[in-house]
Parts: sequence; C-alpha cells; structure tokens
Amino acid sequence: MTYKLSRRDLMIGASSAVAAAALDGLACRYTLASEAIRSARNPAFTVIDRSLRQAVDNGTVAGVVAMAATQKGIVYEDSFGGANVNTGSAMSPDAVFWLLSMTKGITAAVCMQLIEQDKLRLDQLAGEIIPELKSPQVLEGFDAAGRPMLRPAKRPITVRHLLTHTSGFTYPIWSENLVRYEKLTGMPDIAYSKNGAFAAPLEFDPGDRWQYGIGMDCIGKLVEAISDQSLEVYLRENIFAPLGMSNSGFLISSAQKRRVATMHQRQSDGSLKPVPFEMAQRPEFFSGGGGLFGTPRDYMVFLQMLIRGGEFNGARILKPETVASMYENHIGDLQVVEMKTAQPAYSNSFDQFPGMVHKWGLSFDINTQPGANGRSAGSASWAGLPNCYFWLDPVKRVTGAIFTQTLPFYDPGIVKLYGEFERRLYLGLKRA
Repeated sequence: MTYKLSRRDLMIGASSAVAAAALDGLACRYTLASEAIRSARNPAFTVIDRSLRQAVDNGTVAGVVAMAATQKGIVYEDSFGGANVNTGSAMSPDAVFWLLSMTKGITAAVCMQLIEQDKLRLDQLAGEIIPELKSPQVLEGFDAAGRPMLRPAKRPITVRHLLTHTSGFTYPIWSENLVRYEKLTGMPDIAYSKNGAFAAPLEFDPGDRWQYGIGMDCIGKLVEAISDQSLEVYLRENIFAPLGMSNSGFLISSAQKRRVATMHQRQSDGSLKPVPFEMAQRPEFFSGGGGLFGTPRDYMVFLQMLIRGGEFNGARILKPETVASMYENHIGDLQVVEMKTAQPAYSNSFDQFPGMVHKWGLSFDINTQPGANGRSAGSASWAGLPNCYFWLDPVKRVTGAIFTQTLPFYDPGIVKLYGEFERRLYLGLKRA
C-alpha cells in the first residue's frame, strides 16, 4: 500500500528475495541486541515493561517503543505491540517511524554547525539569505467581505526568531486564521512540501510573542542556501553518516518501507483505526520542520550525542558550548503558551507544562522548574505529531523517548504513559 499525506482528509487516501533476506538479517541482529540490553539492564525497570505492555493490551497504543540513555549508554530499550498491519510484524526499535516535528532538533543541529563555522549568525536577518523573507506581511484579520487584511511587518525576521518560534509564522493545525487564509487563497499547507507554503503571512510581528510554526522549515532553506546542498544531502553528510544513523532521511527506500510502523487514528469510542500516511516522497522542498523518517535506535543516537555535549562514538557533531546554548532561554521575557487546536483531527490542545513558566531554547521547550516525573529544571524536550516524545536532562545526563504512530497529537493516554515511563526510569536509576 502507498500512503498519501492529506491534512484535508486526515492523511487518508496511510521486494525482492534479496531485500527480504536482508531484512530478516536485520531483524535477527536487532533482536539479539535488544535481548543483550534487556538482560543487562536494571531489574527495577521491569515495572516499565508492565506499563508499556498494559498500554498495548488496553488499546492506548497499537505499538510502542521506549528508550533511554545516560552518558554511559543505553539503559532501557524495549518495544511492545504490533508495527505494520500489512506485514503483521511486531514492533521493534528498528521499526521505521514518521518523526514529523522530531525533525526540528536535527535541523537545528546543522544550523548550529553553520553558526560555529561563522557562516551564519543568530541575529542575522533571514532575508539576507532568503529574499522571500525580506518583506514579510502580517495577517491582521479579514474585512467585512472576508478578504485577508495584510500589512508590512514592523521588523525583519532573524535566524533566532525562526529557531525559537517567535518569527510570526504559525501552523494551521493551531490557527483558525491560517486555516481560513489557506482556504481563501489556495495556498498549500506546509505538510505538502510545496514551495507555495512559504507565501504564508505572519500572524504577529517578529519577536512579539511565541507561537509554534513553520520557522524550522525556513531554517532548512537557510541551510540549503548557505551550504549549496539539499537538506537531504547535508543532513546525511553532517549528521547521519558521522553518527551511523543509516535508517534516517527524507526519502524512504523500499526495504525501509517494509518496516514502517502503521499510523493509527483515535476514534470517538477510544479505539484505534489504521490510516494511510506518508510524507511527500517527491517534495518541492525537504521539510526541516517535519519531513524526516527514522528508527527509534537512530534517534536515540542523536539524543545521546546531545546529552554527551555534541559527541558520540568518536564523531564530534557540535561543540559542548554550542549544545549548552541550545538549552538556554532564547525568548527572553516571552513565554511558551498553550497551543489551542484548530484541527482536532490532527492535534488536541496542549501545554507540556501547565501552570509552569517555560521557555524556548534553540529548538527545544525548556522547563524552568523540575518536571513532575523526574527531569531537572533546565531540561529540553519536544515531540512529533504522531505522539512521539523525547527529553534531554543536561543536569542528570539522562535522555529518554517514547515512539508511537498515533493521531491526534497529545493523546491523553499516551501522554500519561510517557510520564509513567519517565518517572519509573528515574526511580530505577536512583536504585541502580
């Protein structure tokens, strides 16, 4: 089955013997690796196993992978439930996931590489590199006839604005005005990976407030313009190949497609229904904000690189001081706020830290107080639309992630499961 991405209709439209043998070999190797990690890990983590298995049994998830690491290496890895409904394969840390907004941290990392090389500056005007960003327009609303009312922005967009979601660019999933604007003008949604999406107006003047949006897609364009390479090639040469992330990219192979975890949609009765889903495989641009696929094992390598200060397995990706700067508040007195859904089929309204002041770093949500489930104040975190979540605790040097393929985002049961995983992981580490 081939999948088509369509936010308008809920993404519905979601090999040879040599390839099959290669996949069987991969499955065997990864099974042995999982068994080795499981046999060596802390016995206190068996409570995590029970929690994840129960989530499959009670229908919270169809399948789930959870992983965690300290600076010493992987401390927890396991998977439960099914992966692909067409092949009947079991979930595994080597299943292929659509990462969506978990792409943002990787795009931010290559942006920071360019800043280290003095090819880019945080406060540089984005319009100096991408002419289309020179004269942004702000959408003030709609007139009596329903026509959009636009005006020039009061100030230019900087690289920092784009990295921190303070540029004025938004997402239609959490913006009724942008949904209306798309319908009136025919402007394509950013999810279709068409360049016309960059004609989107701002919803506020750059620097005036925080609102989640397409800024990281613009960062991807900046990386391409400066490097004179496609984002696909640049990520492969500067992140994926050095770190050994061989199952990550924008374009998915036939062999990888056999390992794709099926997307599911939560129904009104609480059940899960498989739905076709695939990011554009002939895109007009590679989406630095949400276009990547990858495996949990690959993504955990990236997270371990960050928790170790920019280096992993002998590959230096970023300087320690650069990584430390990514955990800092880069929005000043502005605050991260609740995102209220405009398209409930894709996302619930959400706030990772309700009642807490939280800030934004260079592509991460920063909790200013200790988290309820164990993470330290100053930890970084974010997520992907299909209920994938991760955190990076630079104080305790702990990182963890949970992967599902479930819509809509911020599913209450999965968020609870994520919290239980984090809490039980920290408790287990204390007992070690």
